[in-house]
Amino acid sequence: MIREPVDSSVLRSVGHDPAHRVLEVEFRNDRVYRYLGVEHAVYTELMAAASKGRYFNRFVRDRYPYERAT
Repeated sequence: MIREPVDSSVLRSVGHDPAHRVLEVEFRNDRVYRYLGVEHAVYTELMAAASKGRYFNRFVRDRYPYERAT
C-alpha cells in the first residue's frame, strides 16, 4: 500500500485500500499499523483534518480492530 506523508506531530504517513477497507498508518516512532474496516470517507476526512493526530485519536483509534504491520 502506498502511504502519503502527512503534516502531523504524531503521524508520519497514511494510506488507504478502499477495496479492502484497510487504513495503514505510520507513526513518528516508525511503527506501522493497519486498521481494518475503515470506510473511505474516514480516510478522506483524516487527510483533510487540520489536526490529523486529533482526528485519528477521536475517530480511528479504539474504534477499529488493528494489527501491527511487519
